[in-house]
Amino acid sequence: MVSVPDIGTDAVPLARVLRGGLVESVHAGHVLVLAPDGSERLVLGDPDATLWARSSLKPLQAVAMLRAGLDVDGTALALVCASHNAERGHLDVVRELLAGAGLGPDDLRNTPDWPLDADSAWQWRADGHGTEPLTQNCSGKHAGMLATCVAAGWSTEDYLDPEHPLQRVTRDVIGELTGVPVERVTVDGCGAPLFSTTLRGLARSFGRLASGDGLEARVGRAMSGHPWHVAGTGRDATRFMEAVPGLVAKDGADGVYAAGLPDGGAVAVKIVDGSSRPRPAVLAAALVVAGVDPGLVEPVGLTPVLGHGAPVGEVVVTFGA
Repeated sequence: MVSVPDIGTDAVPLARVLRGGLVESVHAGHVLVLAPDGSERLVLGDPDATLWARSSLKPLQAVAMLRAGLDVDGTALALVCASHNAERGHLDVVRELLAGAGLGPDDLRNTPDWPLDADSAWQWRADGHGTEPLTQNCSGKHAGMLATCVAAGWSTEDYLDPEHPLQRVTRDVIGELTGVPVERVTVDGCGAPLFSTTLRGLARSFGRLASGDGLEARVGRAMSGHPWHVAGTGRDATRFMEAVPGLVAKDGADGVYAAGLPDGGAVAVKIVDGSSRPRPAVLAAALVVAGVDPGLVEPVGLTPVLGHGAPVGEVVVTFGA
C-alpha cells in the first residue's frame, strides 16, 4: 500500500514499444509543452504532480552557484550543468574547475563510479583506476559547488549538507525559477541534496534558461553553445542541442527530460517507470508540438528496437503535433 504521493497515479501512455509488429511494452508518464507566453500547448497526465527532477535540475543549481559567486562560463559552466560521459575532455575541464579554486579531485564528495562512456570506462580500468568521484557523471556539478564555496568563503567539507549556505541558496533559487515552492528534500544519487518540483515548474524554468537574460541566460548559452560538454559523444541531450539552434536540454535519471527554446517555449517529461528508453522519442515529439521542425529532432528521437543486433521495431509515441 503506497501512502506517499504516487507519480504514477494520473500517468497516461506516452510511448509503445513495437517488436515484430506487436506491442511489447508501454511506457506511461506525463508531458507538458508550454508556449512562449506560458500557455499550455499540450498536457498529458498531471504536470503539477510533485516529483524529483534529478539531473534535470543541474542548470538551476548552476544559476544558484553563479549567484553565490562562481565565475565561470563556456565549457566550464556547461560541465557544471552536465551528466557527462567522463571522456577525456570532460575530465580535463573538471580538473581545471577544481584547480582554479585551489582544489583537486580528492576534494570531491560525490559518489565514486565508472565513466558512463563504455570506451572511456574500459580505458580508465586499463590504466589501473577503479571507481572514483572524478569519473562519476556529476563531478562537474560537484566541482562547481566546491568552487562556489571557495569564492563565497564557505566551508568545503560539508557542502553536501542541506543546511549548508550553498544548498540553502540553491533551494531558494529552484523555488524562484520554477515558481514552485520546494516541498521535499532528499539525497540524489551523487550525494547532493535533491529538491522537489513539478513538471510545470521545470518547464517554466527551462523556458527562462533558453530565452531570458542575466545569469539564467548565461547558463542557457553555455549549454546550447557547448552541448558535448553537457553529456558527450552519442548522447541524445548533446544531439538534440546540436540539432536545434539555441535549444537548452537536460536529461535526468528515472525518466526525466526538460528542454527550453529560444522563443520561451518549453517541454518537460517524466516517464513513470523510470526508463530512459522512451525519453528521446517522447522529447522529440513534444518539441515538434512546441514548434520545432520535425526534420531536426525526429532523427535524434528515433529509437529502434533490436533483435540480434538488427532493427525489428521501434519506440512509437502516442501523441503528435
